[in-house]
Amino acid sequence: MHASFHPDYNPLIRKLESVFPLTDEERQALEDLPMQVAVLKDHQDIVREGDRPSRSCLILSGFACVYKMTAHGKRQIVSFAIAGDIPDLQSLHLKVLDTSVSTISTCRVGFIQHEVLRDICARYPRIGAAFWREALIDAAIFREWVMNVGQREGVSRLAHLLCELVVRLRAVDLVEDHVCDLPITQTEFADALGFSPVHVNRVLQQMRAEGLIETKGTRLRIPDWDKLKEVGEFDPTYLHLESNQAAA
Repeated sequence: MHASFHPDYNPLIRKLESVFPLTDEERQALEDLPMQVAVLKDHQDIVREGDRPSRSCLILSGFACVYKMTAHGKRQIVSFAIAGDIPDLQSLHLKVLDTSVSTISTCRVGFIQHEVLRDICARYPRIGAAFWREALIDAAIFREWVMNVGQREGVSRLAHLLCELVVRLRAVDLVEDHVCDLPITQTEFADALGFSPVHVNRVLQQMRAEGLIETKGTRLRIPDWDKLKEVGEFDPTYLHLESNQAAA
């Protein structure tokens, strides 16, 4: 099965254009990109550490995470992936994966053969530059996560992560009036932040009590965006968005 989207709704185009200006010709080339589309259930590995994949995975909808496991079976989530992300893009050049990618919610995933990605980068060097910029931004996010887990505590640590997710979701049109779908469990937040699930629960309760967030099921609402940014010490510069509107 091959995916086909109107350019206005193609998550890959939306994502790349949030960090890199594309021409009409480049958008059409991405629109025509052949991929095999699969619907994967929640908590299912897409690729595993040690794999030698011949294709990369594009998240078309849903939430996924990139993670590593200790020898004793403890998981560290090192990033969350949303629509438009290619969380294993590095496999185009690094033959052996050093991380695993798993779905968090039900996901539609487009698998793109590496030879197809190499061809489009050769034919459209600026698309290659956009993918390169995307990889550099991923590295910037990893650095910010090290700072967040290493130096911030409690409410500030979680507030920073929520700010990042809201800004990234807004960049691909998945936030409206500071409300978004965020199907991330307390255990998954714990694995991302270096907390226990019990501590995440306490922090979430404190954030609700202080009016920083409102939650209903998987829906997240930010009543006071400026206040949440202040508590999380959040500066979106590291996301290198083309437009400042997404961070407002």
